[in-house]
Amino acid sequence: MRYFVPAMMAAAVAAPLAAHNFTAGKLKIDHPWTRETAPGQVVGGGFMAVRNTGRVADKLVGATSPAAKEVQLHTMSMEGGVMKMRQVPGGFDIPAGQTLTLKPGSLHIMFMGLNAPFKKGALVPVTLRFQKAGSVKVQFKVEPVGTTAPPSAMTHGGH
Repeated sequence: MRYFVPAMMAAAVAAPLAAHNFTAGKLKIDHPWTRETAPGQVVGGGFMAVRNTGRVADKLVGATSPAAKEVQLHTMSMEGGVMKMRQVPGGFDIPAGQTLTLKPGSLHIMFMGLNAPFKKGALVPVTLRFQKAGSVKVQFKVEPVGTTAPPSAMTHGGH
C-alpha cells in the first residue's frame, strides 16, 4: 500500500497537465488558452470552447483576472479591410446543447492593462461569470506567440 500512494499522487499531479478542462454546472470549458505577450504589450486575447450539455441556454456575461486591470468580452470583424474589435456588453450566448467557440479573429476574451507579460507555459488565473451557471475559476494556458488553434486540436488532431 505504501508504494501505491506515491503512484496515485504522481498521477494526480500529472493529470492537470494532460487535461485542461473545467466545469460550471452543465457547461464544459475546454482548454482555455492565451498567447505569450511581448514586454510592454498591454493587451492579450483569451480563447476556449464552452459546451452547454444542458437543456437550458446560458450566457458568458463577464470575466475577471488578477493578471489584468480589466477583462472584456470582444468580437472581431473585418470592415473594408480594417480589423475592428468591439466589446460585447451583453455577453456571449451559449444555446442548450451547443458550443460557444472563442478563437482568434472572432469572439474572444480581451485582457486589458496586463500587469506583466504572459510567459509561454504559464497559467493565467481567470474567473468566468455565467448568467445561470455562476462563477468558475479557470486557468488560461499561455501558448507560443504564433498559436492560432486550440492546443488540444494541435496536439490531439481535434475532437
